[in-house]
Amino acid sequence: MALLAAAAAARRLPRHLRLLQPRLLTTTSPPPPDPDPPTPERYPVRSPLDEQFAAWVTRLRPGFTASDLAAAVSAEPDPDLALALFRWAALRPGFRHAPESYLAALRAASSGRRPAAAEALVHDVFAGACAPDLRLFNACLRFCCDRRSLFPLAFDMFNKMRAMPAAAGCRPDVETYTLLLSAVVRRVRRPPASMVYLHAVRSLSRQMKASGTVPDTFLLNLIIKAYARCVEVDEALKVFREMPLYGCEPNEFTYGYIVKAMFQKGWTDKGMVYFAEMREKGFVPSGGVYMIAVSALALEWRFEESKRVLLDMLDCKRKPDMITYRTLLEEMCRAGQTEQAFEVLEELKGRKRGPLDQRMYSELLDGLHWISQPHKDNRTVHDRGSDD
Repeated sequence: MALLAAAAAARRLPRHLRLLQPRLLTTTSPPPPDPDPPTPERYPVRSPLDEQFAAWVTRLRPGFTASDLAAAVSAEPDPDLALALFRWAALRPGFRHAPESYLAALRAASSGRRPAAAEALVHDVFAGACAPDLRLFNACLRFCCDRRSLFPLAFDMFNKMRAMPAAAGCRPDVETYTLLLSAVVRRVRRPPASMVYLHAVRSLSRQMKASGTVPDTFLLNLIIKAYARCVEVDEALKVFREMPLYGCEPNEFTYGYIVKAMFQKGWTDKGMVYFAEMREKGFVPSGGVYMIAVSALALEWRFEESKRVLLDMLDCKRKPDMITYRTLLEEMCRAGQTEQAFEVLEELKGRKRGPLDQRMYSELLDGLHWISQPHKDNRTVHDRGSDD
């Protein structure tokens, strides 16, 4: 009876419903859904779309050259698709990659944040997968210098460039030395740990001179910066005096590195000479150069010069920090010029250009009140230059 009732109900349905729902004609229940359906495998690297890849393949006509491939790779914004085109072309019979196609692929991998693919391309270039090219070698150096793990590979590439014959046109140029020195100087912090990298700076500088490479101002500033960070003032001044020989003029960064190193070494008088020369040429020092000059002069109790440099700093819209203000004002109190210190503080607060904010003024005022009060361990004020 149940089968007859189900068949009668099915015959009452329209024909299109009977075709779309054949399960109504049977009495068996549908199978239960799978509680754990299989999930599709996920790949870590997204593959390019087949349609876009086929479109590029049709654009590259039979017999395309490395220049055509480089133009196609450079024009494609998707780095995965650009690298797929590069790999596909390598499998074509009779095709061989040129430096320009490697350069386009390396730029696509670097800008598209595909470091593994870019590193593989660099190793291929180092192994000699294509003809040597100066632009390609410099691009590989730039990629290696930006990554600490590939830093030794950058010097291996540099040594390979030096060993090549001059007819190949791949000897290191200004860009090559700039890339290597920039990477080395970023690691130069403070002595004595920085002395390890300073040896590399000296070696690169000697090789640059021996090869006849004419540096520019930026490259010479890198060498001066490395010497200045290691407080090798004599070496920095030697490079500074050689700048006119290469047709380069010192700029504000050149003077800033020299002046800051002199103050750190304790050569306050020489530092002020170069500081005055810098200001006469119209260069504006950085905030760090201004602050170390103010502090160095204040620690030697040369308060008038320190105050003059501080006011010049405020006029040039450079903002001192709390330590610079406290060094000047508290040293004036220790020298017995407490009233003058309060007058300087009020003058700094009432300035129209670069005035003190209320919070900094309150902290400095509290510090002056505390240091001006008599304490048990106060010593007799005497001249800093005397040993008595």
